[in-house]
Amino acid sequence: MAEVTDADFEAEVIGAELPVLVEFTADWCPPCRQMGPVLAALADETSDRLKVVQLDVDTNPLTTNAYKVLSMPTFMVFRAGEPVKSMVGARPKRRLLEELADVL
Repeated sequence: MAEVTDADFEAEVIGAELPVLVEFTADWCPPCRQMGPVLAALADETSDRLKVVQLDVDTNPLTTNAYKVLSMPTFMVFRAGEPVKSMVGARPKRRLLEELADVL
């Protein structure tokens, strides 16, 4: 799964053709680590309809602050450069897919 940074967020997320699911994550966050395999599977399953990326909040404060992310993990869906959905907290893949149904 791709990682994005403050430096390439504009190109990789805002300018993306597909909708993008961004996980705002941190190394010290156990629920974030728990979501790793879930997001990897989701990325494989939906690669033709959804781009899945991670952004480390500790090393990318500009983007984290710009979108007012306070809790980890936060999932934000961007479509046509705009955030259209936000979800906070770990969840099973089935629930994540249900919550993303209107985006996919």
